[in-house]
This record gives sequence, C-alpha cells and structure tokens, in this order.
Amino acid sequence: MNYTLHQLQIFLKITETNSITKAAEELHLTQPAVSIQLKNFQDQFEIPLTEVVGRQLYVTDFGKEISIIAQRIINEVQEIQNKTLAFKGELTGRLTLSVVSTGKYIIPYFLSDFLKSNPGVELSLDVTNKVKVLKSLEKNEVDFSLVSILPENFSIYNEELMDNKLFLIANKDFKITKKLYNPEFLNELNIIYRENGSGTRWKIERFFETHNLKINKKLELTSNEAVKQAVLAGLGVSIMPLIGLKNELLNNDLQIIPLKGLPLKTNWNLIWHKQKSLSPVAKAYLDFIKEKKIQIIENKFKWYEKY
Repeated sequence: MNYTLHQLQIFLKITETNSITKAAEELHLTQPAVSIQLKNFQDQFEIPLTEVVGRQLYVTDFGKEISIIAQRIINEVQEIQNKTLAFKGELTGRLTLSVVSTGKYIIPYFLSDFLKSNPGVELSLDVTNKVKVLKSLEKNEVDFSLVSILPENFSIYNEELMDNKLFLIANKDFKITKKLYNPEFLNELNIIYRENGSGTRWKIERFFETHNLKINKKLELTSNEAVKQAVLAGLGVSIMPLIGLKNELLNNDLQIIPLKGLPLKTNWNLIWHKQKSLSPVAKAYLDFIKEKKIQIIENKFKWYEKY
C-alpha cells in the first residue's frame, strides 16, 4: 500500500458527491486529475471501490468501508496539525456556518480577517436556502447560521450584523416616468419571484398583502442570482436585496424604480441555538464579530449606505 493523503481526500470527495465531475469542481481540480488519482488509489486494492452503472458512478460496499477509514485517517492528520498549532498558542479547530443564499454577498467580509488572524481554523461554509439553513441549525450541524429574517419557532441567540434593504429593480431599458410610483403600479409589470421558503419571498409577499396586491404576471426562480440574470435579460422586474447588485448598479446595467413603501428592510443576523455549547473557535469568532462588525461595515460597505 502506497496511497497518499491527497488520494484519500479525493476519494472521500468522490464518495460524498458520487461524481468525478462534481468532486473535481469542489476540489478545484480538473476532471482528468481526479480520475487519475482515483485510478491510482483503486489499483492498490484487489476489490473495486467504485463502479459505473449506465453513466452513474456508485461507491461499492467495500468502497464505503474504505471511505470510513479514510475519514478517520484525515481526521487524525488534522488533529496532529491542530495539536502542533495549539502548543504554539494558536487557535485551532473548525468553524461551521450555514448561510442563506443572499448572505454569500456579505459573510466573506465578516470572515476574512478572522481567518487570516487564525490560520489554524478550518472553515466549513454552506450556502443554501432558508429551509436547509434552519434544518442544519435545528440538527446542531453548525455553529452559526446567517439569516435575514429571524425564525419564530426556534430558541436562539442572535447577533445583528447589518441592514438588508430590498428595492424594486429593473434593467437599464426600463423607462421611469414618475418620481415615485404607487404599489398598484406592480400590477402592470411582470414580477420575478424567489421560490417559496425564501426569506426574500416571505418579505415581499407581506408587502403585497399590506397593499392588497394580487400579482398575476409572475415568474418564479430558485436563486437571487437567477432572478438578477432574468431582470438583466428583460424578463421582468423584481424586489431584490440591494447587497447583491453592487456591480450592476455601478455599471448602470440595473436601476432602482422608486416605489412608495420601499425599500423593505430586514436585518442580517448571525444566529445560534440557545442550547448550543460553543467551541473555543466559535466563541472566538463571536467575540471577533462583536468587536469588529462596525469597522467591517464602514470599510467594506460604504457604497451600500448611499442607497
């Protein structure tokens, strides 16, 4: 046996994704490089680790057993690294976060300096929809979650980060003829929605209910990025979080339509379960956020405060 840690890591990613292509994407490697490493690893065993049925790759029962052992080996190697750093007086361990999709535009700025100052900390960051974010919180799979609307049926603590502002957005070809439109104006437009369960969708629907609006012309998409591209293409307009529109607004590819009652406002909150026992890494990160969040907002989000 002459396998490497690199091969173990690649094999673990393949067992996780059941796909060489997806494993390559997540590891930032080429597909041929992953295929070669899988073959070199497989050649050291007489029993197949994987098999291809049709065009789908499957991990064999033997492969699953090997993956469990491989994960233990990787964990032990990481523990060696953590112990080394700990003896040097450095913070070590893993920080895990789940973030709603729009949060990807702000969370990197609230992580960057912390990770630079603590090279022994590993980050696990899952960007997904609100339902999955709350499920990971409920199942105690993460240290913190980032949401724009606080959940009602969870016993949580929260640390407010910054405002989340939603505006009515159109592409550059839309002709604005009034200084301020009434909400009824939305009935004349094609409205592009986020999917059910999205915090943005929930906030927008409350706005519609308040103004007794029944939108008939609508298109539903599953991510803010997809909504933005649809607006850019002229498929309609949307009420969107400002945070993900910086470049498009600065380049005049998108524009804000003045609408009475907007912007809608929520707050980005870092939340964690009240029964959660925070690890030393999680406690250090929370202290960092409390101390540095105002400075981060001032340094990284000056453009945002202009709207």
